[in-house]
Amino acid sequence: MIRWRLLFFAVLLIAGGLGAFFTTAEADNNDSNELVYVIPVEKEVERGLEAFLNRSVETAEEQGADHIIFEVHTPGGFVDAAGNIAALMRNTDVPTTAYVTGDALSAGAYLSLNADEIVMAPGTRMGSAAVIDGSGSAADEKAQSAWLASMREAASLNDRDEQYALAMADSSIDLPELGAGEGELLTLTPGQAEEVGYSEGTYESREDVLDHIGMSAASVEEMETTFAETLARFITGPIVVPILLSLGTLGLVLELFSPGFGIFGILGASSLALFFFGHLVAGFAGLETVILFGAGAVLLLIEIFSPSFGVLGVLGIAAVLSSLVLSGYSTTNILFALAIALVITAVASFLFLKYIGYSGTLKKIVFEDQAGNEQGYVSNTSREHLLGETGRALTILRPSGTAEFNNERLDVVSEGGYIEQGRKVKVVSVSGSKMVVREVKQTEAAD
Repeated sequence: MIRWRLLFFAVLLIAGGLGAFFTTAEADNNDSNELVYVIPVEKEVERGLEAFLNRSVETAEEQGADHIIFEVHTPGGFVDAAGNIAALMRNTDVPTTAYVTGDALSAGAYLSLNADEIVMAPGTRMGSAAVIDGSGSAADEKAQSAWLASMREAASLNDRDEQYALAMADSSIDLPELGAGEGELLTLTPGQAEEVGYSEGTYESREDVLDHIGMSAASVEEMETTFAETLARFITGPIVVPILLSLGTLGLVLELFSPGFGIFGILGASSLALFFFGHLVAGFAGLETVILFGAGAVLLLIEIFSPSFGVLGVLGIAAVLSSLVLSGYSTTNILFALAIALVITAVASFLFLKYIGYSGTLKKIVFEDQAGNEQGYVSNTSREHLLGETGRALTILRPSGTAEFNNERLDVVSEGGYIEQGRKVKVVSVSGSKMVVREVKQTEAAD
């Protein structure tokens, strides 16, 4: 009997152990299968951020992510980039959550509305999404209408009340109960966002958000920008682009006025290299733009050292400018930056030539020697020795003609009057080969 009892307890222990083992294994298996990607949406919304988010979402999809959390903290940015990022967020099959960790203003509010759900951290804000132009003024009516339509569409994606999205972008909508009186844009606090259905909750930390979406035990992968992407976002900024183009063009132009290949050439080449690097990494430009720029530079060099009556020079300038325009994320912005660069280059080059002069590559191809009398060059025979001499008009002078002086026929010009053939004339002025004569009157001849 005792032996049977021992055997019974042994079976129970084994069964319990196996049950615990499989339960733990199943839990571990579930944990390993849940994967959440955290993608920061920070700083200005521009095409550099768009390139980073494209890579991040693509990586999350390839790795089989179960959820994507966009941690939003941005003051806004460019409408075109915001539209592309919003499309990226809507088109992914992975469920998304926008976690507002700072301010989600302007384009940041629009992006948050494109996520499947929104949650906010305490003390954050969402809203104030009026569209403005490049000068900081209110956009025209057409652009404003398009932006309001985008805000309305984003709100309707998850059945949110459209009037609050419109109030974020249109100050004429009056919502005083939410602190947006007449002439003010709506900006929601976490509590207000929950009240109007624009937030699914307020959470202190990422762990709280994971618990909210039911993935507290999931593996978390946080995307980070690479050094190249960070540099690209800086380089492609609207303030940095004109600076790089100005340094690039000015450096190369001044290098032509300076001997050897020195600091100006290095500065110009480095600035243009950074410009193309940033736009390549950000996805704005392709290798074809670099090749086009190189071809234009070669044509300009050929034109400098082997002039082709300007044909190669014009083609080179067109190729260089086209490559720069094609590399930009906005044709308007890049043309504005080029205009600034060309003005700065022209003014700086003028000052350099005026106060320093040039002794570089251009000096070798510009002919500066003078052919004067001091060097033995004589363009014509001087007749100054005939000044005051008297001769005879061989032809009618009206006013030009031919006269004879010391048995030598010479071309002459009267002072302006008509002189008949055979009359006596006197040389009154000599300038090079030009001789001016005056008729000698009879009384003057008698004297």
